[in-house]
Amino acid sequence: MATFSFINLSPVSAYFFMETVTTSSFYDASSPTNAIGTYSSFTGSGGLVTSSYIFGVIIPEGSSSFVFTPTASIATGSIYFRGTGNLTATITV
Repeated sequence: MATFSFINLSPVSAYFFMETVTTSSFYDASSPTNAIGTYSSFTGSGGLVTSSYIFGVIIPEGSSSFVFTPTASIATGSIYFRGTGNLTATITV
């Protein structure tokens, strides 16, 4: 379980993504499905989009958070995070 907390200091939306690392330009049957799990306890954030390999969420102005509980353990080095906008992210595991 991980709690994702955000502060967006901009008056416009920011975006945050968790992506499974791939060695090619696509995901195949050997790629870990790191984004499968339960998303809950949304406070302020919205617009969640998921696949088996990536999730993205819209971060509105101000503070927001949600909890992600993956179905399986996520191996170290198998994901990366990206964000756009004036965004601060804190991930608590």
